[in-house]
Amino acid sequence: MGTPMNTTPRPKEMGRRSFFAGLLGVGAAGVGLLLSIPVLRYALFPLTTRMRQRSWSALGPVNQYTSPATAPVRKTVTFSQQDGWRQLVSAQSVYVTHSNEGKVEVLSAICPHLGCTVSWQPGHDRFVCPCHGSEFDADGKRIAGPSPRNMDKLPVRVDNGQLEVEFEYFRPNVPNQELMS
Repeated sequence: MGTPMNTTPRPKEMGRRSFFAGLLGVGAAGVGLLLSIPVLRYALFPLTTRMRQRSWSALGPVNQYTSPATAPVRKTVTFSQQDGWRQLVSAQSVYVTHSNEGKVEVLSAICPHLGCTVSWQPGHDRFVCPCHGSEFDADGKRIAGPSPRNMDKLPVRVDNGQLEVEFEYFRPNVPNQELMS
């Protein structure tokens, strides 16, 4: 006699090794998914950011800047920035000057070359960067040196007779103004 011929396949039972291999695969996929979340947030950050709030700093009564002065006036502005969960208060120097048309303008004192602070040289009637020698005229136009562009003009407004400026940081050493903050 022989063995009965039963050709029906039996369902394969899962052994302990197969179960733990599957469990390990699911766990690794879960960890991979959790680790990919920060990468996705970083990649999608520009699409998900909210518009920043404008922070205006007062420079004083606008009537003190109405007559074109012979030299730009240096002022220090204080403004707040949001850095993650922290609120930072910073101070930067700006120059209040007049355009060729007589309009009041505010220039950032940060050199567009590498970020040094430029100063007004009254004997030479120009701004000079002490780091690499860039020179700018009273309107902020580049005269000489390695700076790739003119000094950065900042947004201004007049509110209740007060001249106000919004301080902004621009990317250094590029030919066009690229806003960083």
